[in-house]
Amino acid sequence: MSDERKPFASPACSAHEVDPSYMFAPEMPKDELVALLNVLIESERAGAKTLLAWAREGAPGVDGAFLGEVQRDEARYVAGLAKAVRKLGAEPSGATGRFFDKAMTMTDWQARFAFLDKGQRWVADKVAEMLPRIRDAELRAFLTEMHRGHEVNIARCAEAARAVSH
Repeated sequence: MSDERKPFASPACSAHEVDPSYMFAPEMPKDELVALLNVLIESERAGAKTLLAWAREGAPGVDGAFLGEVQRDEARYVAGLAKAVRKLGAEPSGATGRFFDKAMTMTDWQARFAFLDKGQRWVADKVAEMLPRIRDAELRAFLTEMHRGHEVNIARCAEAARAVSH
């Protein structure tokens, strides 16, 4: 008999690879899910509007394309979240989160990037908390992509903050 490990033959045999929180977390009720998706829509819309305004100003020492790329990510997430809310039979929020008003009062670029980082982190954490309770495969894939995008943008914001500090 060989000591070589054989690959698993069926998806059920790979259950050991699944995050335990997914297996034991209850599915999120529809009303709670819609409410959270709408909070995310408002947050992402605030981020998109903020980044559009900041991109028009231009951050000293930062590649101008950077803010536009992050802004487009935020806008794409708004659209995807709105689609998910509609799929659940509800109406997507048209509001903009408070992040925008606060961001528009800031003039120091280091403070702006720190604030943007904080907002990106909040969204990433909120999505990570939700994922174990999402059973719809399409929504789960979208939220996973959104989470990864925010993680990438958090790192990019840190780089931008270092660039404006020099």
